[in-house]
Amino acid sequence: MSTASTPRPAQPRPDPATALRTVHYVFSTHWDREWYQPFQHYRIRLVQLIDRVIEGINSGEFRGPFQMDGQTILLEDYLEIRPERRGEVESLVRSGKFIVGPWYVLPDEFLVSGESIVRNFRKGRAVARAFGAECSTAGFVCDLFGHVSQLPQILAGFGVRGVFLWRGINPRGTRNLRWRGADGTTLPAYHFGRRGYCDYASDVRGAMKFDERPDVEEVKKNLDSWLERETGLTIVDPILAFDGGDHQEWEQHAYRVVSDAMDKADSPFEVLHSSLDAYLDEMLPQADRITEEVVGELREPGKETWAVDEQWVIPGVASSRVWIKQRNAHCQTMLTRWLEPLSVLAKQLLGVEIAQGYLDTAWTWLLKNHPHDSIGGCSVDRVHEDMKFRFSQCEQITEQLSSELAGKLTASVEGDVPENEVRVGVFNPRPRRVQGLQRLVLEIPAEWPSYNEFFGFEPKPAFRLRTPGGEEVPYQLVGITPGRRVKRIEPYRFPVDRRVHRVEVVADLDLPATGFTTLRIERGEEGKPTRHPVKPGLVRDPRTLESETLRVEVTHGGTLKLTDRRTGRIYEDLLTFEDTADIGDGWYHGQTVNEQAITSSASACDVTIVADGPMMAAMRLRTKMNVPSGFDAERRQRSEERVPLVIDTTVRLLADRDELDVETTVNNSAKDHRLRVLFPSGCSEAQTCFSDSAFDVVERGIVLRDDNHTYRELEIETRPQQSWTAVHDAEGGLAVVADGLIEATVRDLTDRPVALTLFRGTQRTVFTDGEPDGQVLGPMTFRYRILPLKGELPSARLFDVSTDLSAGLHLAHVYPNDQARQLERIGPRISENVSAVTVEGDAVLTALLGHADGVEVRVFNPTASPIHATLHLDQALFNSQSLSWVLLDLAGDPAGSSATVDAGCLQLDMTPKQITTVLIRMS
Repeated sequence: MSTASTPRPAQPRPDPATALRTVHYVFSTHWDREWYQPFQHYRIRLVQLIDRVIEGINSGEFRGPFQMDGQTILLEDYLEIRPERRGEVESLVRSGKFIVGPWYVLPDEFLVSGESIVRNFRKGRAVARAFGAECSTAGFVCDLFGHVSQLPQILAGFGVRGVFLWRGINPRGTRNLRWRGADGTTLPAYHFGRRGYCDYASDVRGAMKFDERPDVEEVKKNLDSWLERETGLTIVDPILAFDGGDHQEWEQHAYRVVSDAMDKADSPFEVLHSSLDAYLDEMLPQADRITEEVVGELREPGKETWAVDEQWVIPGVASSRVWIKQRNAHCQTMLTRWLEPLSVLAKQLLGVEIAQGYLDTAWTWLLKNHPHDSIGGCSVDRVHEDMKFRFSQCEQITEQLSSELAGKLTASVEGDVPENEVRVGVFNPRPRRVQGLQRLVLEIPAEWPSYNEFFGFEPKPAFRLRTPGGEEVPYQLVGITPGRRVKRIEPYRFPVDRRVHRVEVVADLDLPATGFTTLRIERGEEGKPTRHPVKPGLVRDPRTLESETLRVEVTHGGTLKLTDRRTGRIYEDLLTFEDTADIGDGWYHGQTVNEQAITSSASACDVTIVADGPMMAAMRLRTKMNVPSGFDAERRQRSEERVPLVIDTTVRLLADRDELDVETTVNNSAKDHRLRVLFPSGCSEAQTCFSDSAFDVVERGIVLRDDNHTYRELEIETRPQQSWTAVHDAEGGLAVVADGLIEATVRDLTDRPVALTLFRGTQRTVFTDGEPDGQVLGPMTFRYRILPLKGELPSARLFDVSTDLSAGLHLAHVYPNDQARQLERIGPRISENVSAVTVEGDAVLTALLGHADGVEVRVFNPTASPIHATLHLDQALFNSQSLSWVLLDLAGDPAGSSATVDAGCLQLDMTPKQITTVLIRMS
């Protein structure tokens, strides 16, 4: 379940009359790299800040250290402008005057993957080490919009000793807490005060009063009052005075007050210019005094009035500027599901290594889009325009290198490609063997023969599919895109193009886990059909598709009636679109009192059958909703003017699948609104639902808190997911798996519908009169799948479906002359079927990547029970006579003794919610 708290018994507090208490004054700044100003505007301020801090350190006026907001990217951003100060900055980092890390950037934990969080910390550590230092061991997460359930385990995996947080929990009457993560990892936590990490700057320095500056005497008085309050709230001896508000510079006159206090002898406090790490050094031996505990993910909305507490969790960022979330998901997939695993295959099988710098650079471009105000979609338009370039850099590297490596592997398979054939490598990213129907888009040379029916109305490419052994593979022809250009690039010749027909087919394949197989496309004969049986098809009537497992019928308004033939359970009104007003901003979905909620239940809908065969059938539904053009602020209601919202949805049913594949394209012509798609589950008695999160499956309540009306920041029904949300009862249920859509929920209605947010369009933007790009006008495409459940939660299966949806299959086409060129530069010949790692059991694979000493594999247990998992290693890939493995921590360092791999298998006993990383060594 989500955030919980244990009752706090009476706690012993230090007696200020007898104990001299240390005050750790920590100077920092919370540096949103881009937000209400674009990056370069902020950087001008950053350079000024660091210049002045260095001058203060050199003059002795600023004692130091400077805690650099828990992130290392500030060093890079500064030195791009001040490269002449590299040596000076290195010296400050090494000497501890600049405290850096452990993050590279401060992300939104819910909007990026668990792997991205791990790589973020690794990048932060690498930057710190490049400056000759180690990262801070203080887990600084002050301004992140709530916290994922597994963050304590992740932090502990990087040697972090304590957490400093604010959002996601309300005041507990103490600054000192314990945070127990999903797996049981518990870390001491410091909970910032009323204004969070800005509390000291506000209450002591008066930073919230823009046109006023308190004099020295007033600062002294404010400091005394602040220390008196904090003394009563801190149950350990040390007191933290954290001076680090948003983009705050070193304020010299206010600092002199603190500096004088450091030299004051007759005081109940010993004031030190300190660091978060030094605070932890003194606090940790007293951690047994801390009994107040919070559990799991922290997403509690702000409850108290502004006078008491100002934390708010800001939940609406999960659906603002949805294209950001989609492109981020694509980049994460390209790195972790394609380029990294393909790099392992190419190195182990062919001895082909890509420069590590490519992977590092691709990750760096992506991580620069992960700061919480960037990935959140809640900044000014120029910020998000800059993000497109960074995403593009990551995409260019990952897409090109993945294509090249897949091509090299396919070309190196044993045997030559005959003149009348094309070899296709079919790469599967899933960690389990896949047997069944797959959709493929093949490239057929345009000059190859064709055949026709009747009087030659439409030429069709004539080809056959065969296994490497020559057995014919029947296929269903689904679609043709003729005459496409494909670039051919060769190091010693000018580029040319090849004309191909892109042909979509469905075929029954056997695919190795995290590996590949090959197919042969064989040229047909002119005029001779290469057809396969097309009956019996899966279309039952002009609005019904049916397989042995599922029956799907189009009903009123383009909604679906889905029958699970395994259980007899019927789900009705699936694919209902709901359009409501949104008068909010990038932070929040803004609800209006004068709401007009429009659904597609009675909308006009055209149904078109676009595929029918024994392997797959598909229909396209065109739904036309008439929605208000915007929001009329004067009348405080949605506009009287209506505009068409045209929604094209393709529904595909594969004969052997127990899921529906759905693709929806919306041409958004309206403003100030939110569009969701609803899937009633019929689980009327269900009280909880499930969603995937970073290295976890989180169970959350469906019913909002009873006292929600008393909260300053309301709890809302929408919740974050990584890719799926599910609800079930004892007999059935539904799961909806989506690609790059981060907001979903199960609504507290009788039929417990899963509600998937497609997008929100808003104009409000902080410190502006409105920014137009937040309205996300124009065409958008969304992909998701609907899975009826059998009455239990198949977590591992849902993660596999998510991988299949987001990554699909990667195809590499090799022509005879291309193979000869490839083999000039590649030596070994390899098998036509290769699997890197096969996971047996319920463990979920998140990483397969190269390591300096071998191959790194990361899995996690998504369940609340212990599990046993087996990792099967392909002998062709791991062909060393001596194969061993060792556990790693998340930082990538050995965390146990080495063991021999027995019979090509690693046996892992995993505790509930455990993240396990192993290094496979070959010697």
